Amino acid sequence: MELSTLLAHHARYRPHATAVVFEEQRLDYLSFSARVNRTAHLLTGLGVKKTQRVATLLPNTLELLELYWACARIGAVAVPLSPLLTGVGLSSLINDAGAVCLVTQNSLLPVVAAVLPELQTLAPGRILLIDGAEPPWGDYAALAAAAPDGEPPAADVGPDDLFNIMYTSGTTGLPKGIMHSHRVRAMYALLLGAAWRMTPESVVLHTGAIVFNGAFVTLMPAFHLGATYILQRQFDAAAMLETIDREKVTHIMVVPAQIIALLDSPDFDPAGLASLQMILSLGAPLAQPRKDQLNQLLPGRFHELYGLTEGFVTILDKTDAVRKAGSVGCPPPFSAVRVVDEAGHELPPGQPGEIVGRGPFVMQGYWGKPQLTAETLRFGWIHSGDIGYLDDEGYLYLVDRKKDMIDSGGVKVYPRDIEDVASRHPAVAEVAVFGIPHETWGETPLAAVVLKVGAEATVSELRDWINERVAARYQRVQEVVVLPAFPRNAAGKTLKRELRDPYWAGRARRI
Repeated sequence: MELSTLLAHHARYRPHATAVVFEEQRLDYLSFSARVNRTAHLLTGLGVKKTQRVATLLPNTLELLELYWACARIGAVAVPLSPLLTGVGLSSLINDAGAVCLVTQNSLLPVVAAVLPELQTLAPGRILLIDGAEPPWGDYAALAAAAPDGEPPAADVGPDDLFNIMYTSGTTGLPKGIMHSHRVRAMYALLLGAAWRMTPESVVLHTGAIVFNGAFVTLMPAFHLGATYILQRQFDAAAMLETIDREKVTHIMVVPAQIIALLDSPDFDPAGLASLQMILSLGAPLAQPRKDQLNQLLPGRFHELYGLTEGFVTILDKTDAVRKAGSVGCPPPFSAVRVVDEAGHELPPGQPGEIVGRGPFVMQGYWGKPQLTAETLRFGWIHSGDIGYLDDEGYLYLVDRKKDMIDSGGVKVYPRDIEDVASRHPAVAEVAVFGIPHETWGETPLAAVVLKVGAEATVSELRDWINERVAARYQRVQEVVVLPAFPRNAAGKTLKRELRDPYWAGRARRI
């Protein structure tokens, strides 16, 4: 289960099969494997050793894709960071990971340079730019071009060695780095490739950011099978529709906001999408009317995945998409999902409780956080904090969102991180952040605040103040409401659900 062997296998036995398409570049497996080898030699030339962390701060680029596989070849650990991160949100994650190398690009260099004094494990010489650099920064392209394209020395990587750390919270709060081993990513390849009916002849298109874990549910199977992987720099509905038609794409993974954009595009034509065999929705709930629309226009293709980066999933297969409308499916082979009460006892069908799961995708834990790991991973079961129920056939239905988390366009947004910022405003006594409906993104953050006695602040002033200080753009609040007080339970705890529910019922009152 050493992942680096996948590319070597295809480079030897299917060398001229198309591996990667990125903009004008079309690389077969032999060429892509050679690029990965040069990147691996580049990293070892900088002194990067097995188990050391290599961080990236990049949008979708060919270099980011090859860095994943290069890290696998030398046993280094890939730490992909969102290019939307800024300030302490960025420096805290680089320091938390203990990254010894960072790869970014010129447009993001000012963000990195601004926090360079706070970076504890990085020196300028180990900060590489993919699009040209002057000292003290490293020139990634020049170093890669000068490196040999033969395989680097064997790194003796085992299945339980760490492959990457996926951060679910890049913020001013406590970040959570989810650790996935080579074994787990190999299981992504084996089990999910079967679930999506992928073959070596498949053409897989990805337009979302590959720094997020959802990308791996099609990325790993594609490279395991030797399929063609088309990566676009960013999502654009018209470009995606044109690419599907031109390249005869068979498999796509999209978040609900992208599905809505595709369906509403003036360029949408089911005839041009006839090659599609799978349309996978994940990352946030897709409204049932949109599912119905998709199943009517492109029948027999829709899949939905519910799960946690921490390590379990359920899949609504295309054969069940109509029969089990409203469900998020059932666990794949070798996995299990249960619904339990507060004492951990399994509940009967139809009775809501906490969703827990286990299987071959389970994380090794949270990087450097054993206590948090123990709270989430108990006796092999991941406790999701989500509420749902199973029907008589074992299919899962979601009842409530995770207690606080907001899914905005497939990106996980943690309210506490925004609350930490908002609470620093001199006029704010209390703040509660929660998700409200958004037509495009599914959910978007709203901040409800209680002002200090005698303090004054307008909602626009508060919104702008918060949005100027959050760590990443996806944490910006859509709006702010000012309340005289928050609803509380007997223990004095703020009842966020009572704040949030009227917005979802369409009966919100702005105060």
